Amino acid sequence: MAVTTFTEENTSPLPPKRIFKASIVDSHNLIPKLMPQVIKSIEVQGDGGAGSIKTINFPDGGNFKSIKHCVDELNEDTYTYKYTLIEGEGLVDNLEKITYDVRFEQTADGGSISKVTSSYYTVGDFKLKDEEIKAGKEKVLVMFKAVEAYLLQNPEAYA
Repeated sequence: MAVTTFTEENTSPLPPKRIFKASIVDSHNLIPKLMPQVIKSIEVQGDGGAGSIKTINFPDGGNFKSIKHCVDELNEDTYTYKYTLIEGEGLVDNLEKITYDVRFEQTADGGSISKVTSSYYTVGDFKLKDEEIKAGKEKVLVMFKAVEAYLLQNPEAYA
């Protein structure tokens, strides 16, 4: 097994508390409303914290039907979220699992930096294709920017 790790950073004018609450804590409610063409629904088994299982259902006709991930850590005080993709079409035969470590940090100007570290655990000598990883990163950035735009247009939301 090999592990390939990537880190992606994005900045936002929003404070960590607001963007964390919207994009992580309440993602199961907000994301399907903001992006129904991408996410049909998100079902949560558990209280949303560590040990919970989230099933992300995609619209009919897409490449994937659903994926499941397990919440490893959710800390609203430090704005950290860790989870593992455990099931679904997002895991191809040559991927054992994918782990994600998401952190939001305050910037000097009152905004935030989002740092997402993704670790891909491959089976055997399998090598990940750069274009597949790039496509995944772009999808996450689109969702991040959709949440950010919503929060900027609705200053009272998740305050």
